[in-house]
Amino acid sequence: MTPRHALRVASLAGALGLWQLLTSLDVNLWLRFEQFPTVTDIARTFGQRAGSGPYWQDLTDSLTRIVTGFSLASVAGVAVGTAIARSRLAADLLGPILEVLRPIPAIALVPVAILLFPSNEQGIVFITFTAAFFPVMVSTRHAVRALTPVWEEAVLTMGGSRWRVLGSVVLPGALPGIFGGLSVGIGVSWICVISAEMISGEYGVGYRTWQDYTVVDYPGVFVGMATIGLLGWLTSTAVELLGRRLTRWLPRTESAPPGRVAPRRGGPARERVPAGT
Repeated sequence: MTPRHALRVASLAGALGLWQLLTSLDVNLWLRFEQFPTVTDIARTFGQRAGSGPYWQDLTDSLTRIVTGFSLASVAGVAVGTAIARSRLAADLLGPILEVLRPIPAIALVPVAILLFPSNEQGIVFITFTAAFFPVMVSTRHAVRALTPVWEEAVLTMGGSRWRVLGSVVLPGALPGIFGGLSVGIGVSWICVISAEMISGEYGVGYRTWQDYTVVDYPGVFVGMATIGLLGWLTSTAVELLGRRLTRWLPRTESAPPGRVAPRRGGPARERVPAGT
């Protein structure tokens, strides 16, 4: 284990230890910890839930909704964002509608989803899709517009078609910005899918967490919260790792200690000479 990883583990362990101390002593100052479950209570409840079928069924249902809605939003967001950035007609037709809809929180569309779709499942996927679509679309639009036109002109000069420009210049060049939007979108998707499950769902991690709250099962509530956090971290990490893999051709900056310059690839490090010497 590297020192950096050890520091992260120690940070998490310290936070859990402080939680255990405050709750076991029933500290009740400005913040009230007397009704909070201890870490050991939550761990015991988590062990009981993890050994039951309904826990894994709820987890599978929430993951299925996220993967479905986020995948659809990724494809649609990249396509619409690219079209708006490169086509004046698309910008005039779609831009005003999307800019009016974009400020509306996705969770506010729950009544619309209930009225529009025949089942709660489709409505929750729709809310998840909407939550991820706008961050991906906006990031893609800005990333495509920020590309230097020299690259496109070079491909056209060598006889490349517009589709060749799109596949060889536009999309690869915009990948860092696209994955920035995907990273934001997956986080917003989790917020909205859990909220939708609490409001109108019949199963899922959000639904189960709300049910635990209604029956005053606070350890179960925190088990649900921990599960949501873990799922969000895993999916965000997966998006980040995919982004790094697809953008390996980009130059990477390496951190260097103060007073030194990061070594170039294939060359030795150069000392930074202080001014006045």
